[in-house]
Amino acid sequence: MHELTEQQIKTFLSVFPEAKRDEPLSAHTYLKIGGPAQLYFDAKTADDLIGAIETAKAQNLPWYILGGGSNVLVSDDGYKGLAIRFSEQIFTVRERTVVSSAGALMVLVAKAAADAGLTGFEWGTTVPGTVGGAIYGNAGCFGGEMKDLVVTVDVYDPATSKRRALPKAECKFGYRDSFFKHKNLVILKTLLSLAPGDKDAIKTRVEELQAKRKASQPQGEFSAGCMFKNFEFKDEAELEILKRQGDEIPEDMLKRKTISAGWLIDKLGLKGMNVGAAKVSDTHANFLVNTGGARAQDVLQLTSFIKMKVRDELGVMLEDEVQLVGF
Repeated sequence: MHELTEQQIKTFLSVFPEAKRDEPLSAHTYLKIGGPAQLYFDAKTADDLIGAIETAKAQNLPWYILGGGSNVLVSDDGYKGLAIRFSEQIFTVRERTVVSSAGALMVLVAKAAADAGLTGFEWGTTVPGTVGGAIYGNAGCFGGEMKDLVVTVDVYDPATSKRRALPKAECKFGYRDSFFKHKNLVILKTLLSLAPGDKDAIKTRVEELQAKRKASQPQGEFSAGCMFKNFEFKDEAELEILKRQGDEIPEDMLKRKTISAGWLIDKLGLKGMNVGAAKVSDTHANFLVNTGGARAQDVLQLTSFIKMKVRDELGVMLEDEVQLVGF
């Protein structure tokens, strides 16, 4: 990726003077890793977001929407282009629906739904990042996923400069996947459908899930979330090498036809392993943590080693869940 020219930078800044030059992206990611973006812009409204992209297009600037920074690993060299954070915090709860800006924080939107007596989104109170990012990756945990809630997603298409609403069927949600990972569309807002429930029961469920998260995931450490996707298998023939290891595969994983990546990594005794300041969490083996001053290359070396070990010893090829930026 080529560096932006001084003229390109100055032209963008003439339209959006509040944008920043050489902003360290380590300050805007949960892992606290990443070199500078040549240009960084905090879009506080959808109009600002679209305006920034249109300006970037006119100047032939590469651009990337960072979202909440919870599921990304940014290169040590940073990003040679325009990094955009969409931070519009607008969401409304009406009857059985939630309308939310893509920039709104998941935790706040899910809490508002719970406070209004709507059920089905309690798990969202444990998920960092933004609603848009959650739709992009079909985020989920504790038995719930975004695809269970989405009715429509409003998008902006940079190719046509038009906005439109996509029904759920066109979003093509899959396991940690969606249409948006394969098509250059910008998520602006969404309509979610939930069910009415008992407020006390909802509150109890939220508290239970938050307690589970605290007990099972690293707290107070810098992490991007789950590093790898769980392994989905079609039939048990794909598990032959794994079965030869002796330990029984948990029944719930066999029923779901999904093997936890954390379980596989833990099975190889890799908790606590480190490369530089990047370390496999002692709490949850699918979380890599920055113990202080870790570099993106440390994380990549560690993930490469983990994938090689799991492939060679357990016969499973893990796939990255975290998005790579600037590589």
